[in-house]
Amino acid sequence: MKIAIVTTDNRQNFRNYSLPAPYFGTAPEALLQGFAALPELEVHVLSCTQKPMKSPKKLADNIAFHSLYVPKSGWMRTSYQGCIRAVRRKLKVIKPDIVHGQGTERECAISAVFSKFPNVLTVHGNMRLIAEVNQAKPFTFMWLAAQLEKIVLPRARGVICITHYTQDAVKELARQTWVVPNAVDASFFDLQAAPEDPPTILCVGVVCTRKNQNAFIRSLDAQAKVRNLKVLFLGDAPKEDPYVAEFFELIATRPWCVHGGFADREKLKSYLQTASLLALPSLEDNCPMVVLEAMAAGVPVLAANVGGLPDLIEDGKNGLFCDPLAAESMAAGVQQLLGTPELGRKLAQTAKQIARERFHPLAIAQRHVEIYREVLSKPS
Repeated sequence: MKIAIVTTDNRQNFRNYSLPAPYFGTAPEALLQGFAALPELEVHVLSCTQKPMKSPKKLADNIAFHSLYVPKSGWMRTSYQGCIRAVRRKLKVIKPDIVHGQGTERECAISAVFSKFPNVLTVHGNMRLIAEVNQAKPFTFMWLAAQLEKIVLPRARGVICITHYTQDAVKELARQTWVVPNAVDASFFDLQAAPEDPPTILCVGVVCTRKNQNAFIRSLDAQAKVRNLKVLFLGDAPKEDPYVAEFFELIATRPWCVHGGFADREKLKSYLQTASLLALPSLEDNCPMVVLEAMAAGVPVLAANVGGLPDLIEDGKNGLFCDPLAAESMAAGVQQLLGTPELGRKLAQTAKQIARERFHPLAIAQRHVEIYREVLSKPS
């Protein structure tokens, strides 16, 4: 089977044009790990860029990479018309059996659905729901991405949903849906937890209203007076955002709170190894990679009972839930995990086992191949 994956090269996202090799989102990277273990597949990865870049021709023995130069005029301001055409031209040469667009927020999904080849999409972030939670103003990036989602979902042969939460959000627009969780980079399964003293609580995500860091900080004020602890926040924090300004005001008066900035996957691995727990107090979330990565690494998880999290966590079995709108609920979850370390170890052990069965790259890649075959077996 010949598969074309349309995904974002993060060299373009972060304007790191001098880097010698592409790198992708954590979920597509892990999926490609799984495909690399299936030598019977021929996989082509296509990514658009606003500057020509030197790139390797192969990412693995059976995975080719194509960097497609598209001038700035061909991006969002023209509804990605340049990207659509560049992808279509390359696909005419490759002649794949199926095209898979990764994510609806940028050029990938729209390039896939207008490729003139059989195609499926994966929704990584529910852009319409994210825009609603963040009260996105018209013509901002979130608002435009939400409009784009409405265009592409009905045009795909089918939509791969990483949780039932996404499936419920798209079922009225999509022709067909499947629920397949994200894959986790296999190296996370090799990590051995060695929690620090004092205990460190990891809270990973861009600092914003949706991720709810400020309420989480306030919820721990009473515990911080009687327990020696540290809360390490990892993620970008755009200081022009009033919510972020409030965040920095809060941590300035709380020495037990630290903002570590953005952490790549290698840094995240080192932080997970020494963390006592991962906290995710989000108001809305789909299938957050950091939860899957913490489970694979054997780190106890306390997460908000929202969005797609019930697909990943069974309360009291492989993690704990909390109410992100109730300070006492978040505080109680932290108290339960820090106060009874044996509970955390039991939850983490079960989570690691479940993650290996459900989220390993090879298992997820094999499920994708089954979906591709199902799509190709039906008339367009």
